Amino acid sequence: MTQPIDANSKVTLHFSLALENGELVDSTFDKEPASFQMGDGSLLPGFEKRLLGLLAGDEQAFIIPQQDAFGARNPQNIQRFKRTIFADDMVLAEGLIVSFADSSGSELPGVIVSWDDANVEVDFNHPLAGRELTFRVAIIHVE
Repeated sequence: MTQPIDANSKVTLHFSLALENGELVDSTFDKEPASFQMGDGSLLPGFEKRLLGLLAGDEQAFIIPQQDAFGARNPQNIQRFKRTIFADDMVLAEGLIVSFADSSGSELPGVIVSWDDANVEVDFNHPLAGRELTFRVAIIHVE
């Protein structure tokens, strides 16, 4: 008997993630499938809850609103730094990802938004924050 996905399932699946305009962000459909344990943090809870009840062999597509995906963009996550904290020979470019250390020493990536001779604006929002996403899955195996 086939078993539906529940909160304790180990799941093997193919998935794809696309933006509102259809641009593909990530996909396993052309690679090895992904396997994970429900609740292990591999998928956001908003994605996992859409898998509940699906069976091996099921294929589904879900539109995930921003609040169930990577959240809304937070203007407070755009920070301004003095240009002097960046190396003199560093070539700044819009969209450049720069690694910073947070207060605990963990790596925190930020994206350069704009700069001038005095300041650099860095966006620490997740790149997919504020986006509605289409999550497509093909369930291969459920334990």
